[in-house]
Amino acid sequence: MATQWKGKSRGTVFGYKIFVFFMKTFGLGSAYFILYFVAFYFCFFALESTKASYYYFRNRHKNSVFKAILNIYRSYYVFGQTILDKVAISSGMRNRFTYDFDGVDLIKEVLKQKRGGILISAHLGNFEIAEHFFGELEEKASISLLTTDTEHTAIKEYLDSVTNKPNVNLILIQEDLSHIFEINAALTRNEIVCITGDRYYDGSKFLKENLLGETAKFPAGPFMLASRLKVPVLFVYVMKETSKHYHLYARQAQVKHRDAQGLLKEYTMSVTSMLKAYPLQWFNYFDFWRKDDN
Repeated sequence: MATQWKGKSRGTVFGYKIFVFFMKTFGLGSAYFILYFVAFYFCFFALESTKASYYYFRNRHKNSVFKAILNIYRSYYVFGQTILDKVAISSGMRNRFTYDFDGVDLIKEVLKQKRGGILISAHLGNFEIAEHFFGELEEKASISLLTTDTEHTAIKEYLDSVTNKPNVNLILIQEDLSHIFEINAALTRNEIVCITGDRYYDGSKFLKENLLGETAKFPAGPFMLASRLKVPVLFVYVMKETSKHYHLYARQAQVKHRDAQGLLKEYTMSVTSMLKAYPLQWFNYFDFWRKDDN
């Protein structure tokens, strides 16, 4: 099986530059066309990711061998599309896409309460484009994104240089837990704090819960934090439905104070419902359900 997630994603700046060149010169369709070959390449030359993806489709979705192999390719292709879409939308081509907002009133209600709120998402769909629409919910709405320094890569720096990035405040996770004070400050300012809850890595605290019929590890921090801060918590996903259409889902979490495990269970049930509806858009290409003695 593939190794655990180490905080890094595959790809090169040069590869992204090729896609951006074709997209801006010949249109988004030309970049999509190149993806057919890139997805095929990844099937054979990103073997650890491919093995993890095969396990996901074959064992967790019970696909046949043939369908699992086909879905590996399709998943790589859709993943590539979401990256290109993010660049296109943030570069001024937002009006070329259509959108459904399912549960957006819940986000508006959070902002009206003036206490801030926490949005927990996952690495499925294209959640990163959601930040380009939150600014429309309310004039003073702003976003703080909880992240790790391992995510500050040359690729991200390049993408930031070619896109019009919204005003997003990055809160870096620190070993001394000082990021908690930044989160509290953001909530006091009635900001939306965005967290992903599906990538545990070795050395960090974790909780275990069932996802698609098998127990997996999840980072403890997002769920401990969200269950203690006494602010509204929503599960939010942005799923790609056609080549030019996205569907934003927002669902209210029922949070009991200091019940991190209960919140995680509700989260995994929410993620499961998304994965059953959009199985190709699970973009955790590592051994998510790995077995060990811990």
